[in-house]
Order: sequence, then structure tokens, then C-alpha cells
Amino acid sequence: MSLQARDVVSGYGKIEIVHGVSLEAEKSKITGIIGPNGSGKSTFLKTLYGFVKPWGGSVAFDGKDMTGGDPSGMLRSGIGYLMQRRSTFPYLTVHQNLKLGGWLFGRDEQKKHKAEEEVYENFPQLRARKNTLAGSLSGGEQRMIELGRVLMTKPKLILVDEFSTGLSPKIFKMLYAKLTQMSSEQKTTILAVDQNVVEVANVADYMYVFRLGKIQMEGPASDFRGRLEQVTASWLHV
Repeated sequence: MSLQARDVVSGYGKIEIVHGVSLEAEKSKITGIIGPNGSGKSTFLKTLYGFVKPWGGSVAFDGKDMTGGDPSGMLRSGIGYLMQRRSTFPYLTVHQNLKLGGWLFGRDEQKKHKAEEEVYENFPQLRARKNTLAGSLSGGEQRMIELGRVLMTKPKLILVDEFSTGLSPKIFKMLYAKLTQMSSEQKTTILAVDQNVVEVANVADYMYVFRLGKIQMEGPASDFRGRLEQVTASWLHV
């Protein structure tokens, strides 16, 4: 297994949001997490990455204990994170934004340049805009920058938090197609939280359904594709 979470508990202040969640994201596979708003999906992902400290339980990545680690340590261990909110630097160019993604390379400009060129191969649209301020680009292009920045260090695992927010269906499908390609060709593990349950079910290998801070159900994504309407209807009843 690439990622293993065991009995994870977390929250904010004195309010417990995640109640003892255990989950596995298999290496080189796409694991999807769906559920209604307020079910603890994003809080759980933030806890895995160290933005929120766990109150209990454990997190391991490739057999290494990562419980309570900070985001910079996660990145150094080969874990990338795609945020729900926009995280581009609007007054920096596309090139400068991507270069920041290579900070782990230190002063090795050759490595940074090579990694940036590989991003442009995946997103030719960004190459054409490399000297353009990120803040002047469309929402979809800014999402490309964010994904490209994560790809700069060739992560072994990417946590994806509501990446479809604010995107057109066309752009969303294109970006998820890139993630699917990475999972297949580069053996990258993907753990994705998203409200777009249909698209997540289409690309995922395995699915977890969150409800009230717990896992309501889980199974191969193929088991969910024909009954998503039934699954989402159950969210209306507490």
C-alpha cells in the first residue's frame, strides 16, 4: 500500500470533525472520496498532509510513519497536494510560479529547468503563456499552473482536494485525464476528494463515501458507477 490511515481523529478547536477514519490508497491507483458537504472529506485530507494535526490514529506512507508531519516534510517524502482554493501567485509569471514548485532542488537550476520543460510538454498552453502574469489567466489555466507546480518534483502520491471547484466540465475532465495518465504511466498514486461524484467514479479504481465524519461505505469504483443516484440520495437523510 502507498498510503495507510488508521483510526484518524481530527477537528478544529474543540469540535471533532473526523471520527476514527481508516483508509488505504493503493500504489499507482486512483482512490476517490465522495460525500455531502460537511462530511469531513477535506478535513481528513488536510489532516493527512499536516495542515490539521490529528488528535488520534496514524498515517503511514510507503511503510514510513508520517503521523502529524508538517506539509514541507510531506513534500520532501514525495507527497504533493492540490488545494481547493486557488494557490497561484497572481503577480508572478507562469514561469516564476512553476519555478517555485522546484524549491526542493535548491540552487540546481538545471533540474528546475528540466522539470519545467516536462510540465510544458504536458501543458503546451502554459508554454505559450510562460511570461504572462498568472493572475491574468483563466481559472482553468491557473489550475494547470497549480498541477504543473505539484508535478515539478515528480510526487509519488498526490492528494487532490475539490480540484473541480469553479472549473468548466471540459477543463475539469482534461485535468483529471492528466491525473489518470500519470497514475497509469508514471505509477503515481492519487487520492482525490471531489463533489463531482460522476467524474470521480469514472476515473477512480476504488471509492470511499464519507458521511458525518465517518466512512459510510467503500468498494471498487465499478460497484458505484451504476448506483450513484441511490448513494447521493441517502445523503439527504441524517
